[in-house]
Amino acid sequence: MPDPILIAGAGLGGLTAALALLRRGHAVRVFEQAAQLGEVGAGLQLSANATRALHLLGLAEPLAHVAAEPMGKEIRLWSTGQTWKLFDLGDASVAEYGHPYYTLYRPDLHRVLVEAIRALAPDALCLGARCERFAQTADGVTLTLADGSEHRGRVLIGADGVHSAVRRQLFGDGPAVYSGCMAWRGVIPIGRLPVELVRPVGTNWVGPGRHVIHYPLRGGQLMNFVGIVETDRWVAESWTQRGTHAECHADFEGWHDDVHALIRHIDVPYRWALMARPALARWTQDRVTLLGDAAHPTLPFLAQGAAMAIEDGFVLGRALAEIDDAPEALHRYEAARLDRTTRIVEKSTENGRRFHNPELASASGAAAYVDREWRPERVHERYHWLFEYRVDEVVL
Repeated sequence: MPDPILIAGAGLGGLTAALALLRRGHAVRVFEQAAQLGEVGAGLQLSANATRALHLLGLAEPLAHVAAEPMGKEIRLWSTGQTWKLFDLGDASVAEYGHPYYTLYRPDLHRVLVEAIRALAPDALCLGARCERFAQTADGVTLTLADGSEHRGRVLIGADGVHSAVRRQLFGDGPAVYSGCMAWRGVIPIGRLPVELVRPVGTNWVGPGRHVIHYPLRGGQLMNFVGIVETDRWVAESWTQRGTHAECHADFEGWHDDVHALIRHIDVPYRWALMARPALARWTQDRVTLLGDAAHPTLPFLAQGAAMAIEDGFVLGRALAEIDDAPEALHRYEAARLDRTTRIVEKSTENGRRFHNPELASASGAAAYVDREWRPERVHERYHWLFEYRVDEVVL
């Protein structure tokens, strides 16, 4: 039997790659440093480019059971609550792009992927397995874990996040750096909220130096809250760093009562620092490559970070299945993905400046700014190229 494909990291990208490869008959081993796969995470948005990939992997039914499907996106002004429609979703997404736009609780999506993998290969996931280093030869890769054990594979995929050990050994770059933004997050049972906030839409509150996003999860049972603040105050990066309601309220002082109603009803407001790295010009050396945040960490201002990891995983699975020579397959995968992901990193940063623009400080300046920056033709130009991407048709 040929050596398996080794994957460092059981995040969304690593799991998507594993499932794509298993569906095509490849042996896979995924090494995850966490001792258990728990309920850690926040909400995420998956546009049609990502749901297409997951549907092609056979996950349409389980996804529909755990997702919410917003009917549209809107912009609201931080101070007055004035509202502008951004774009329609629901049936409009399916009609234009062939697949839905979903909002999900990350642990729910993670569980769907894990269950699909275990149904095909019960022993594919190795937990409590921290990847430390690798060595490669002309015909394979040996991965060494923190416990000293060694594992041989055809190729190694570094899906181990923004602090990737695989990336560090490949390219020798330094640590990720603080982006200048920290994020508050929380998940709220929908029954706690005022009725006017319980609507099947994704809402982006925009204001000078910060913004808030909220949208439904789990078929409308939960509401996700994310508030991103430009600050020099260093905050721990951990997803489980607890803050206080008073601190969160203070970061949005003067904002509309609806924002503070959301904050009041969060059980525990968590906070973390958003980390960044410069874009890589290449991700691959011989039989080792990167995907997701290990390759192209992306600020969350286009809601495409999870989608990019999923796209990477699907396209990488295609490449290794369709191209016999493994190093060539990895290079073709990189060539297929590099321009798109680099552009998304750049456009995400640009969108952050748009959400936080100083012109939003006054209601009169904000109205002119929103009318200019979010008029329909500009919105279509900004998002259409993202949503229309087809992972199954990209040229390798």
